Amino acid sequence: MKKIVLAYSGGLDTSCAIKWLKDKDYEVVAFIADVGQNENFDEIKLRALNTGASKVYALNLQEEFVNDYVFAALKASAVYENRYYLATALSRPLIAKHQVKIAQKEKASAIAHGCTGKGNDQVRFEVTARIIDPKLEIIAPVREWEFKTRDEEIDYAKKHKIPINVTKKSPYSVDINLFGRSIECGVLEDPWHEPPEEIYFLTQNPKNAPDKPEYIEIDFEKGVPVKINGKKYDPVSLLHELNSFGGKHSVGRVDMVENRLVGIKSREIYENPAGTILHSAHNDLESLVLDRETLHYKQGLSYKYAEMIYYGLWETPLKKQLDEYFNKVQKNVSGTVRLKLFKGTATVVGRKSKYSLYKESLATYGKGDKFDQKLAEGFIKLWGTPYQK
Repeated sequence: MKKIVLAYSGGLDTSCAIKWLKDKDYEVVAFIADVGQNENFDEIKLRALNTGASKVYALNLQEEFVNDYVFAALKASAVYENRYYLATALSRPLIAKHQVKIAQKEKASAIAHGCTGKGNDQVRFEVTARIIDPKLEIIAPVREWEFKTRDEEIDYAKKHKIPINVTKKSPYSVDINLFGRSIECGVLEDPWHEPPEEIYFLTQNPKNAPDKPEYIEIDFEKGVPVKINGKKYDPVSLLHELNSFGGKHSVGRVDMVENRLVGIKSREIYENPAGTILHSAHNDLESLVLDRETLHYKQGLSYKYAEMIYYGLWETPLKKQLDEYFNKVQKNVSGTVRLKLFKGTATVVGRKSKYSLYKESLATYGKGDKFDQKLAEGFIKLWGTPYQK
């Protein structure tokens, strides 16, 4: 039997994939990546073994995920189509990297994933794996097997007594990690249909959110958040804390129709309490400490960087070159940002930094104004000269 390493989540697709791959004469080694799903991994590991896996690896990758992936995207201000904070997309190259390492350790000839042929994750897994080890064969059961619908998969699981946590009544496909949560399928496939409240988990209903705003302060050092309200946190604990703050105030819900890499439009629901808070604070701090030309130039590269993450190009040369640029830009992105959390919003209401380029003596219209207004006339004439007839 050929040995294959399956990226296993314990969900419907990967649970069915173990049985399907075994029927194709593969010995299946399951790999579970803990990126902050807050699940019982002992139970998931047992589920994989009971379904037919010969061995299960379960790795805690939370710290690496936050330090090397989430914070890299934050420093780059990477948000796909200006709304998606890339929580799921950021986890995939990390999982794929460790999946390849396990395949090499196990001397497996192939790896597998549970992604569909319509989605983006298949690209993220496979491109990353091929860059790291092009000799590995890649199997995508969902692209090959006979099931046409999720209902048929559920019937298959029941027939073969495969333990699953999905029902036909609740057919949502959910991905969650420390940085955010994505929900699709079911009634959400109709872009006119309002998302039912039952789909949300990280954020409470805005109707039930506190009627008084809550203020928090976040300290950054070179673009990386290090403190909340003056208290220092390790990266993983910091995201947990911000998710708690944001979730309580319903911050971070996104309902969007996005452009998938494969060329189709997809309606996606996201919950990103920590991501929304951090990107809002970080962007505002950059506005305070970066000069205009650097800030504007970075914005164009930020959009490109977000696309590269979304498109599965994490391990490419250009992405690594951009990391060097963004790290250089973050040299002076240190300071404190104060936000007001209230009924679904995270509004920046204050910012300060020893690297601030804001000069009150030039901006003020009151006493202490040192701006020489007489200079404006000559400046305007010179600025408009190329366009005068």
